[in-house]
Amino acid sequence: MANKVNWFPGHMAKTLAQMSKEIKNVDMVIYVLDARAPLSCLNPKFDDLCENKPILYVINKADLADDSVSLYVKNMLAQKDNCDCILLNSTQSGTSKIIEPIMKKLCEKKIQKYEKKELNIPLRAMVIGVPNCGKSTLINNMCGIKKTKTGDKAGVTRGKQWVALKNGFEILDTPGTLWPNLEDQDVAKKLCLLGSIRDEIVDMNDLSLYLVSIVQKYYPTLLQQRYGIVLGEDSISTLDNIAQKKHFLVKGGDIDYDRTCAMIIDDFRKARFGKISLDQVRNV
Repeated sequence: MANKVNWFPGHMAKTLAQMSKEIKNVDMVIYVLDARAPLSCLNPKFDDLCENKPILYVINKADLADDSVSLYVKNMLAQKDNCDCILLNSTQSGTSKIIEPIMKKLCEKKIQKYEKKELNIPLRAMVIGVPNCGKSTLINNMCGIKKTKTGDKAGVTRGKQWVALKNGFEILDTPGTLWPNLEDQDVAKKLCLLGSIRDEIVDMNDLSLYLVSIVQKYYPTLLQQRYGIVLGEDSISTLDNIAQKKHFLVKGGDIDYDRTCAMIIDDFRKARFGKISLDQVRNV
């Protein structure tokens, strides 16, 4: 992208400060990642925050991502001390049946301690993640009813929300949070494509070219099937071929790049290409 992408509004700084206080009152952390770019969703500011707390990584929206990439990341994160990791589509019913046993396993020592002392104290978990990764949808599914606000863009959850579950846990939903300086612009672009960064601050045409370059390199067949085109030598020529095929032209026969690029990004976000992962870490 021509300009460096960085987005860290004031409410995120306040959220990090609040989370630093609340973490002392929770027994574990549920760390939600978007399966389409799970490693790019790992917030370095959360490393110190989660220190010494059991962590359940939830690689969410797994139905939209490349299975081999998701499995590779799952196995990698599950190997960390005092952690576990699952692949999930949090919009499907029955989410709580998958997560609850793992939560109890991670908090087993605390549960045994309370039972030994005959204490009826609810266990607490904090749900964290970048904007638009599906935290609130996950919590609503675990509750069985809609208790938290959801949306398909960044910045929907703006304050902390405690929610009681039937399994004896209390869950704290937190606003999606990035980090102050997005030095790695590949990570920044991927977060833009996931909708974790507001579209208004991004050059969407440059972002579309970046997306095409990834899909053309790792999933060329999906790109050809979606648009019925011959791939170009680079992302620009491929984008031109897509525009020509769709007849997205302006007066004079020039390509309507705004319309073409908007369509390509929308197709990715709505999984019209198929299962694609932006983070390429497969052990191949």
